[in-house]
Amino acid sequence: MPTYEYECQKCKDKFENFQSMSSDPLKRCKECGGKLKRLIGTGAGIIFKGSGFYATDYRSSDYKSKEKAEKTSVCTSSKNNCSSCPLKKDKKSVSKD
Repeated sequence: MPTYEYECQKCKDKFENFQSMSSDPLKRCKECGGKLKRLIGTGAGIIFKGSGFYATDYRSSDYKSKEKAEKTSVCTSSKNNCSSCPLKKDKKSVSKD
C-alpha cells in the first residue's frame, strides 16, 4: 500500500496518508475542513535489489569470456601499427621485438 501526500487548498497544511490504491482520495482537511488536493509524484517507492544496476552487470558469461580473451590477447603485428589492435592503447602490455 502506497503513501499519498495531500495538501489543503485552504490552510496549506501538508500531510501523508497510507492507503490502498483502490481507496478513494481524501476530500476534506482534518484541520480546517478545506478541500484537499492529492499531490503528484508521491505515493510509490522504488526498492533496488541485487548486486548492480548497469547493463554490463547482466551480460552473459559467453560475452564476458570473449571480452576477457580480447583484452589478454597478444598483438601479432611486429610493428604494432594495426589500427584495430586493442593493445595499442595500452603500451605497457605490448611487447617490443
